[in-house]
Amino acid sequence: MRLRLALAPVLAAAALALGSCGQDPVLYVDKGWVRLPAVMTNPGAAYFTVHGGLTDDTLIRVSSDVAIKTEMHDVVTENGVTKMVPLQSVPIPAKGKVEFKAGGKHVMLFDLRRNLKAGETIRLDFTFASGEQIYIDAPLQAAGAPAPGGEEHNAH
Repeated sequence: MRLRLALAPVLAAAALALGSCGQDPVLYVDKGWVRLPAVMTNPGAAYFTVHGGLTDDTLIRVSSDVAIKTEMHDVVTENGVTKMVPLQSVPIPAKGKVEFKAGGKHVMLFDLRRNLKAGETIRLDFTFASGEQIYIDAPLQAAGAPAPGGEEHNAH
């Protein structure tokens, strides 16, 4: 009897772990944050990770009520020259992930409200070709401040 009672918590934990392995992946966004510009007339930049669901999808827009205009961009190097190029859409592979991070894909936030401050959060709205819409709250970081979670950052 003692052996069964001692094993009960172990068996329960194992069943829980196995049960969660069988769950279908869902489309979601996490690790979102926004770097404020040093000069508020310049754009800010949003970074995040999109996790794919069971089927391929495409991110077609990221917006926020604190920005007049938003644009998805990627940083590419062509013939030794690094530049930002606009993206009309970003494919999100099924069960995969796409990172928007400094030095790579990111969202530029133009004409920000002037009273935004580091430490506050703003809402980012994500629209996908499938019709799925996702909303997250993203913390604001001051220009030059380290990225949340110690992520690598560059000036974008």
